Formats: sequence, C-alpha cells, structure tokens
Amino acid sequence: MMNAGLPADEYRKLRDSVLATIWDELDPLEHQIEDTETIPYDIVLPALRSCGAFGLIVPQEYGGAGLSMAQYLPILAEFAKIQGGIRAIVHVHNSFAHALSEIGNDAQKKEILPGAATGEKSLAFALTEPGNGTGADLSTTARREGDEYVLNGRKWLITNSDIASHFLVFAKTSDQDVSALIVPRDTPGFSIAPLPETMGCKGAEHGELTFEDVRVPVSALVGAEGEGGAHLERALEISRVFIAASSLGTASRALELSLKYAQERVTFGKPIAQRQAIQRYLAEMAADVYALRGMLADAASKWDSGKRIPAESSLVKQFGLEAVGRVTDRALLVHGGIGYTRKYPIERLYRDARLNWLEEGTPTIQYMVAARELLGGYTFEDAFTVAS
Repeated sequence: MMNAGLPADEYRKLRDSVLATIWDELDPLEHQIEDTETIPYDIVLPALRSCGAFGLIVPQEYGGAGLSMAQYLPILAEFAKIQGGIRAIVHVHNSFAHALSEIGNDAQKKEILPGAATGEKSLAFALTEPGNGTGADLSTTARREGDEYVLNGRKWLITNSDIASHFLVFAKTSDQDVSALIVPRDTPGFSIAPLPETMGCKGAEHGELTFEDVRVPVSALVGAEGEGGAHLERALEISRVFIAASSLGTASRALELSLKYAQERVTFGKPIAQRQAIQRYLAEMAADVYALRGMLADAASKWDSGKRIPAESSLVKQFGLEAVGRVTDRALLVHGGIGYTRKYPIERLYRDARLNWLEEGTPTIQYMVAARELLGGYTFEDAFTVAS
C-alpha cells in the first residue's frame, strides 16, 4: 500500500518543530549525558513528546503523524547528529511502533499504538539471547497451556528496556516454530536488569530480560504460531534502512564539522583546507555521504510505493555502516590530536557510529540476506525500475 505521508506544509511544520527541539533542547545535553552516562528522562522524554517525535511513523488513525519513509528518514538522520543515546531511543520506539502497525492485529494496535504516538507507551524488540543465535537457534520458549502461553528464557541487549511498556518477544512455540508475542512490562515472572554501559550512545539502556513461567493470554500472539520469522523479516527490512539513515546523519555531521575545522585551523600560515591531503579526505567523506543519501532515497521511494526491499535494505544498511566508519575515521584525521579530545563532538560521533555495526544484524547477516535474495532471482533491473 502506498504511503504519501503528510502534505508538504504540514510536514514542514512538524519537521521544523522536531529540528528546533533537537538543536535547542536536546543537543545542549550532550556533555551531561556523556559525563553521567545517564539520559535525563525528566527533560528528554517531555521534549520528545511535545514535538511529536514519538509518533512520527505511527499511522494517523492511531494518533501519529503517519510520515512516509521519504519524510521520516531526514528527521531520523538529524537525531543521529546529536548525542547517540537520544537517537537510539527515538529509533527503537518508532521502528517497532511502525512494525506493530504492520504485523499486529486490530486489538493489539488499538491497545498500544495510540499511547505510542504520544510516548506514553513503547514497544521494545526482544530477540537477541546470551547463549544462542536467532531464528531456529532461540532457546526462549512459549508453551501453550489452555488460553495462555507460558514463557521461559532470557534475552539481552534489548534497547529501551528501561522505558518500554511492552516487549515484542520472539520464542519457540515448538521445536521448529518461532512465534512473536507481546508481553507487558508488569507481567508476573518477567524481570529486567541493566547491562554495563556501552562504548557510545551513552545513556540508552540495553538490558537483560528474564522470563520465569511468564503467563500471557493467547491474544498476545502476533499473527499465528510459526510466523515469527516472517514478522522478523518484515520488521527488520525497513528498520535496517533506519540504521542507514542514522549512519547518514552521523556522517553528515562529521563532514560538516570537518569542513568548518579545516577552514579555521591554520598551520604554516594557511588553513589546512588548502592542503591537498586534507582536501582528499574531505572529498572522500563527501562521496560517501552523497552515495548513502542516494541509496536511502531509492529505498524510501520503493517502500513508500508499496514494494518490498529485502536486498536493498541489507545493502544500504551495510554500505551505511561502512561509509560512516570511513567518514568518522577521516574526520578524526582532519581534526588531528584535538579531535581525540572532547573539545569537539568528533570523538563522540566516532563512538556513536560503531553501534551501527550491530543494530538490526551484523555485516555477516547483511551479506547473507542480500546474497540469498540475489541467488533466489531478485534482480536489480526489476527492483530498481522507476515507475513512469
């Protein structure tokens, strides 16, 4: 189904409100968050609510803005320019509210999405386990007993675990079947513990979940038993594009800062921007930003027109993490030793970007998914045809 998003004038008004919040209210919190490794939720959450950041891609019928992907990606990229923990909150909340709007039933959507649009409720994604791989290797189980499922197992590295009201939990419902269930935060037997702080994206919580005979009604099942794999692919397909947009934002900010610094920093009587070595760094950074922006525009256009993008999503996610890696490497070289200090945001952008390697699947997964699609007959000639 096609999604045209908001009319242009309404979109500009919303975008301007969100961007003003980003730079006027949230960006000044960077040093506080980095120093304390804690996000001041009493400031951040009300700010995100007031500008509408929690409902950006929640459908309008549930109180959200219902943005198209072409409208959402630039806003998410802007969040990726500031402190990374804030970006992680916004990304995960919007990603899985959007996923629920596509895979949930009417009752599940009515229960969660209106609250998600305002930030009063939030759905976290519970897939990764400490002792197992994903998919068929999961060890978390959901056993049917009458009108209930009984969950047992552990998950970890679950982003937004400290603020989520509900969790989309993937579990084995038989030896072969993986299913998805929605588990409210306050369900008896369900406990949440913090994990150690991360390299970057400081303040965002990636917790450990434990399920000990956790009982949820059969109505908590998303779709049918055994559909967990399909739900996973659907949710991650567009969420990988969101990670690439985050890579674009971080890379764009690193380039902006490097251009400014190169023109201000003087050695041997002239700005370092006049030196060919620095010019090459800047040009290489710009090439990566330009290429990533084009890939994202293509992926967004296809998704908004109702197409699936299984190969494109993995390829743009992989290219994005490689691009932002190169760009932040070069940004550090442009800034030299002072870039390794906290005088400029470069060292934070460098650390924040590295989470992009791991979110929504590691590089090996992206290569596997893209190759599987191509070997299965998925062709760029068909996929990249522009509608007349």
